[in-house]
Amino acid sequence: MTNIEIKRVYEEPSEDDGYRVLVDKLWPRGVGKTDAKLDKWWKEVAPSTELRKWFDHDPEKWDNFSERYYQELKKNTYKIDAFLQNIDQRKRVTLLYGAKDEKHNHALVLKRFLEKR
Repeated sequence: MTNIEIKRVYEEPSEDDGYRVLVDKLWPRGVGKTDAKLDKWWKEVAPSTELRKWFDHDPEKWDNFSERYYQELKKNTYKIDAFLQNIDQRKRVTLLYGAKDEKHNHALVLKRFLEKR
């Protein structure tokens, strides 16, 4: 079974990260493509532009955002299934995100969704 972690893309890469996947739709500001040390940029599973703009990292919208994003993920299971097949043999996968808020970001929802599959 694959261990899924999350981490801000601005944190120093570590060998313990395993397979590093950026899950943001937009490339994070101030991070060079080579500095990120990514294995994959999986922008297709990020929240839709409309949902991302509506949420705008407002903690008061967190519960509603989480539910709406979870529903988006359920509608795109073919993308999820393809990714899960790709990581199936890996011991650790780290989902990278750019948001400042470590308690209210889409990577938390995505991790929960992946762990239930």
